Amino acid sequence: MKKALSILILVLAIILSGCTGSPGTAATKGPITVSSKADTEGSLLGQMIVLMLKANGFQVTEKPAIAGTSLIRQALLSGEVDIYPEYTGNGSLFFPDVSSDIWKNAQQGYQQAKTLDRQKNNVVWLAPAPANNTWAVAITKAISDGENIRSLTDLAAYVNKGGNIKLAGSSEFFTSDAAFPAFEKAYGFVLSDSQKVVLAGGNTAQTEKYAADGTDGVNAAMAYGTDGSLSALNLVVLSDPLGVQPVYEPAPIVRGAVYDKYPELATILDPVFSSLDLVTLQTLNAQIALNGQNPTDVARNYLTSKGYLK
Repeated sequence: MKKALSILILVLAIILSGCTGSPGTAATKGPITVSSKADTEGSLLGQMIVLMLKANGFQVTEKPAIAGTSLIRQALLSGEVDIYPEYTGNGSLFFPDVSSDIWKNAQQGYQQAKTLDRQKNNVVWLAPAPANNTWAVAITKAISDGENIRSLTDLAAYVNKGGNIKLAGSSEFFTSDAAFPAFEKAYGFVLSDSQKVVLAGGNTAQTEKYAADGTDGVNAAMAYGTDGSLSALNLVVLSDPLGVQPVYEPAPIVRGAVYDKYPELATILDPVFSSLDLVTLQTLNAQIALNGQNPTDVARNYLTSKGYLK
């Protein structure tokens, strides 16, 4: 009788253990709070993270998108957010003492950000996508063709002779030393406040639409290298012959305390981000920005088509 009772107690213990789970099992993984920046690509990549974590047994808390690198960065460092997609080139903002040339090399910039963020902030950088989503300036094809403007050198010459340029961008684009001010300094031109239209957030779908439609006299727009709407809107991205901009490859960054508990995050997310080359991201971004598709649907369809989701 005692032997039978012991066996029964053992069986019940096993059942209860399976119900409650133990640290690291699918039943108890998380919650992990995921957010993204308030733009088209941020929403897309954020949803890829959410969907992959859920598919791998994590409880996920979705935090609304946050406008501006400094704000979402602070949310991560304070623990309000556990993981979000960041860009390697923003290491130039996080670690301003590092030589600016480092950030213009994709591999060196990633390794520098990865090493310093882990050492100084206990933040882990996972694998980046091989796509450079760098800051850029796009102008309407009409003014590009009419004034023979193909590069930022051409734009500077046009502005300095009194040419009509009105540029739409985010507050960060106009104020961050690594963004538009870097273009002005390197190419020797300055836009006045009346030549700038500052839009909330950092959504290039909005800035590019302003330029394409000529809203408020805008004929130039803040753009990113992976934007999918540029050609469809008859906008031309100006080349950066001086190589002013850092390389901005998107990568998930995660609080070290969370990564140390769940190191499988790298196994889950690295293959996904490694598959996102420039053309792929432009295509996926276009489905959202031009076709009006939901970022979650676009992310899910891509992940399913590649076999990451079933």
